[in-house]
Amino acid sequence: MIGKKVLDALNRQINREIYSAYFYLGMAAYADSIGMKGIASWFRMQWKEELFHADKMFNYINDRGNRVMLGAIEEPPQDFSSVRDLFERTYEHEKKVTKLIHNLVDLAKSEKDTESESFLQWFVNEQREEEATPRGILERVKKSEKDVKAMSQIDGELAKRK
Repeated sequence: MIGKKVLDALNRQINREIYSAYFYLGMAAYADSIGMKGIASWFRMQWKEELFHADKMFNYINDRGNRVMLGAIEEPPQDFSSVRDLFERTYEHEKKVTKLIHNLVDLAKSEKDTESESFLQWFVNEQREEEATPRGILERVKKSEKDVKAMSQIDGELAKRK
């Protein structure tokens, strides 16, 4: 069984992972609306990945003999101004998620829950990619945002994400 403090924090993190999925689905809708189908596809893949993260935590809580308690999901932003805006917000969001994951690890350590601490290391490692990928895309978008051909190339490349 997971102690109450860690369990409550994991349940909150499931909510945050589902919020992240919702956040990225909204970004996919915006990208679709401006004709950036590859970028929309990339955000849909991000949506699925965040749901996978929530499911991984959901299963962990159940496997440890506890019950998942779901809360309301906050409405994500709906207004975006550009592809650059999408990736700036994505990068900032992932930096916040990284802090949340590190806080969970610290809590598990302080509560002497070595099993949860070990489980959370997967998320620590995952967050390296979760930050690095949008940061790299953002750097390319910043250099290319006034070049229609370059933005089209980025859109095409992001469409290939599996």
